[in-house]
Amino acid sequence: HVQLVESGGGSVQAGGSLRVSCALSGDTTSGYCMGWFRQAPGKEREGIASISKDDVPTYATSVQGRFRISKDTAENTLDLQMDSLTPDDTAMYYCAATDRSEDYSTGGYFGTYNYYDQGTQVTVS
Repeated sequence: HVQLVESGGGSVQAGGSLRVSCALSGDTTSGYCMGWFRQAPGKEREGIASISKDDVPTYATSVQGRFRISKDTAENTLDLQMDSLTPDDTAMYYCAATDRSEDYSTGGYFGTYNYYDQGTQVTVS
């Protein structure tokens, strides 16, 4: 049974950095396309980064050049390094995993995933 447990996040001033991590249990990350989503109050959920089974990252325009997604297959974790944060980045952040067979090395995947974690709050002031 796959579970995702997230850690990190918190509060930071504009221009600062934060890191969120997600540990996958019950399987290995190498078999999954994984991604990060966020949802701000009153807004729709937004897919911001995904990484394919072959570790090819894709970013939404809103975070391109500021955020970095990475997968550590040895630790079985997914990380999101967030730099140059602005108040517009304030949201609940969720990690997700899917074992869909498609190759998402081109264009990433921001559709429906099989598994999501409980989310963690990121606040930028």
